[in-house]
Amino acid sequence: MRWTIGATLRIAQAMTDARFGLDARVTLPGAFALDGGGELATIDVAYETYGTLAADRGNAVLVCHALTGDQYLASTHPRTGKPGWWARMVGPGKPIDTDRLFVICANVLGSCMGSSGPASIDPASGRPYAMTFPVITIRDMVRAQAALLDHLGIARLSAVVGGSMGGMQALSWAATYPERVRACVVIASAARHSAQNIAFHEVGRQAIMADPDWRGGDYYGGTPPTAGLAVARMAAHITYLSEAGLTAKFGRKLQARDAKTFGFDADFQVESYLRHQGLAFTDRFDANSYLYITRALDYFDLAEEHGGVLANAFLGTATRFCVVGFDTDWLYPTSESRTIVHALNAAGARASFVELRSPFGHDAFLLDSPELDRVMAGFLGAGA
Repeated sequence: MRWTIGATLRIAQAMTDARFGLDARVTLPGAFALDGGGELATIDVAYETYGTLAADRGNAVLVCHALTGDQYLASTHPRTGKPGWWARMVGPGKPIDTDRLFVICANVLGSCMGSSGPASIDPASGRPYAMTFPVITIRDMVRAQAALLDHLGIARLSAVVGGSMGGMQALSWAATYPERVRACVVIASAARHSAQNIAFHEVGRQAIMADPDWRGGDYYGGTPPTAGLAVARMAAHITYLSEAGLTAKFGRKLQARDAKTFGFDADFQVESYLRHQGLAFTDRFDANSYLYITRALDYFDLAEEHGGVLANAFLGTATRFCVVGFDTDWLYPTSESRTIVHALNAAGARASFVELRSPFGHDAFLLDSPELDRVMAGFLGAGA
């Protein structure tokens, strides 16, 4: 479904009436300026909503997705047929309770599920942007979300919630639009990308660009660089797991055989698992989008945006914060969460912090976690 700016009132009425899973896309006209100095003539933002918007529009919650996520937060994914990536968290009676809250999830700028990105058509050429799409930042993603909310007539959010890259967006929301965010939940995230994070992303980008089918990014209408993208996903997926979790699930067990082959097939179950994850990913994601979004993550440094002092990002804020980390997350360890909390404390912001135990590493925020459910329900139910 494609909407234009002239459909504002019809969209608002549809949201007021909708209970679950309104899927829409809006074209926002006018030059959209970017942090890197470029601009887009117009932007498309694809989004889903869940629940009912209150008459005073005061119950809106924005959920921000991670690197390879999308707007299909709690509804069936149209390409994979799988449940939404946070279906366990969002819905009637769930921690993000759609009986009470109106939930919005937008596909980030630069992605490939309906929002403007490298696969979108450049109006100037009539062809996909490919690598002529301008480089974007996390703050650019947030500005696009703010433009969507302006379009929908939502002046202030009851809460903004995100895990991983979504947590970075949530922090950027609180720093960029403090007057529009009543509460902010940051899960398994960080205020900047570390050298190690950047290094892993560079391995993935080089795998994509080394694939002969990448062709400088100009592969639309032809064969996409699936081999390179699959390797990029395999490398990244390792960072989402913990060593203990991998050992418990796979150990050194062989894959459908009784002895090693002394060759280079997938002898071990963990090898087969990673290959499956890599190939499955290529069915739903665009390689160029992967390049752009990982670069946006690498550029993220909230302190740098505020004079080199992270606390400056939150000075004078009235926003309430809840910061959550997981003890086995080595991609964004809880030391990163504590850095955020220390900055919030230094700025005089109201902040809560909890470190949860989980054997699942970074991906714990996406998996069954009764403790996280209780934290979310409690925080969002305490006046958010």
